[in-house]
Amino acid sequence: MDRAKFVDHKGTQIFMMDCTKTSLEEMDAIIEECARQVRSQPEKSVFTLIVSGGSAFSGETIRKLKELARDNTPYVEASAIVGVTGLYKVVFNAVAMFSKRRFYLFDTTEEAMDFLAAYKD
Repeated sequence: MDRAKFVDHKGTQIFMMDCTKTSLEEMDAIIEECARQVRSQPEKSVFTLIVSGGSAFSGETIRKLKELARDNTPYVEASAIVGVTGLYKVVFNAVAMFSKRRFYLFDTTEEAMDFLAAYKD
């Protein structure tokens, strides 16, 4: 799936979820693919990047995103998000609070990928 896949950036594998201008059905597929791929990796080894904006979402989508973030927590080293404005801030704040994870916010995909590639805990 092109919208949910590992990409290489400066020698670092980053799992990228492209959630821009997606339908509810596409969001469900992206969430399922993310869960499958991230949970197949060793614990604390995955860098994730969510690119958002212009997507459809519902209460059910928000519930699935919260569960995804919570259940992926053991596998994720760091997460970045691009394109969080307006209602998307409310959604991602709910996801962060529910999952008890920190998400780093960026204005551009390049900034987020550079941050994740250089991330040191």
